[in-house]
Amino acid sequence: MTWWRDAVVYQIYPRSFCDSNDDGVGDLGGVRRQLAYLAWLGVDALWLSPIFLSPMRDFGYDVADYVSVDPIFGTLEDFDALVREAHELGIRVVLDWVPNHTSSDHPWFVASRSSLDSAKRDWYIWRDAGPGGSPPNNWVGAWSDEPTWTWDETTRQYYLHCFLPGQPDLNWANVDVREAMYQTLRFWLDRGVDGFRIDVVNLLGKDVSANDPEELRALSHTPLNDAAATHDYLREIRGVLDRYEGDRVSVGEVCLFDPERVATYYGHDDELHLSFNFAALITPWLADAWLDLIERSEGVLSAVNAWPTWVMSNHDNARVATRHGGDQRRVRAAMVLLLSLRGTPFLYAGEELGLEDAAMTPDRVVDPGGRDGCRSPIPWTREPGHGWSSEPWLPFATGATESSVEAQRGMSGSMLSFTRRVLELRRRHRALRAGALEGLQLDGDVLIFDRVLQGERIRVMVNFSNAECDVSSWGGDTLLRSSSRVDSNVLDPGEAVVLDASMRQT
Repeated sequence: MTWWRDAVVYQIYPRSFCDSNDDGVGDLGGVRRQLAYLAWLGVDALWLSPIFLSPMRDFGYDVADYVSVDPIFGTLEDFDALVREAHELGIRVVLDWVPNHTSSDHPWFVASRSSLDSAKRDWYIWRDAGPGGSPPNNWVGAWSDEPTWTWDETTRQYYLHCFLPGQPDLNWANVDVREAMYQTLRFWLDRGVDGFRIDVVNLLGKDVSANDPEELRALSHTPLNDAAATHDYLREIRGVLDRYEGDRVSVGEVCLFDPERVATYYGHDDELHLSFNFAALITPWLADAWLDLIERSEGVLSAVNAWPTWVMSNHDNARVATRHGGDQRRVRAAMVLLLSLRGTPFLYAGEELGLEDAAMTPDRVVDPGGRDGCRSPIPWTREPGHGWSSEPWLPFATGATESSVEAQRGMSGSMLSFTRRVLELRRRHRALRAGALEGLQLDGDVLIFDRVLQGERIRVMVNFSNAECDVSSWGGDTLLRSSSRVDSNVLDPGEAVVLDASMRQT
């Protein structure tokens, strides 16, 4: 079995993880400092949000040089040491690759906008104005209702940017652009990187002659773009990765929220290896809603022999505890669900602590997309500063002292200890990592499913209600882990249990 099917991937937002040089911004040295913690926790791979040279208008998702490390995070030597030390601990390293757009500071764009005759003019998407000087189409950008086009006075044309004006979109229809971007992949693969999370991959192919439907104009263009050409580009990207040994993985951020459409980005085992199932981020905490999501996801992915992923939060979305109003029962149940469904789980740093989003005052807001709260720094220690010698770039979440790693690590009933035990359970029972998903059903407000492999049957039961649920009819199995009390006949409100049902007749 390839490593990425077995793995739990831990997402690190480097600015907020750990600061090693006391400037208030997390860095590669900080990640290296905490590798032992990640090994103790029991994750298998880490994914680093962008570390490339950037003016940081979008905090690294505006890349000015794809083959260097921004000095705020360290050096290439720091990165090489991180990869080496992580590998020594059995932890894989995945980088965040941003192929749809660059920074407007990137030398490619500086050359492109310098002249209509520039050799790199066609490396970006330029168009003449529409009637009356209007933008070329009606596309709306992320985070605002502003057009995705900005007028460039020097060359008297518009350029496309699906995000900030400082993030011009590359023209992937240009073969020279594609080859230059593949060279950036090879640079990091040669340094031992185990794969890439690919940012907004569904945007690569575009038909800029088209308008978005008027009834969807309130949405940014990002979740509407689904051009056929993207699949050609993904097959080329896959070809680059497949030439390297070690099962180098591609994980796509396909911002479509529809499992049927997302499934097409796996191709026929010749495009993405994995794609995020973001529908989980917007599915209400209701048993029937999750039953429907799991059934749909399993159905469409099984049809193309694709491996699922599951994610409950990330650097762009509210944390689990915030979405559930601080209800730690649901937080623990969500952790059980994340780590027991068939597929590769992605665990956002801080979720193992049960962190909530930070409350942001207007003077501390820095992100153009309003995502600061879920990016608050990890609290490592109890004392003021929480292991950060300088005031960090964002405020800590409320309750950081009690939620800190130091406070929770030695507490048997803490969220951190619970997460570690569930991760250990997943490692111990291969059915939870590689088994088929069977028996998916509801018993009232309780979601039930089995993971089955070679005679081992692990049963998961999640109570989505705020009331006790009688599950005595399911009795007779051995309790392996509970998010609440131990009772074989009754589930507490919000409780999730993992049971060994291997001896049950099927």
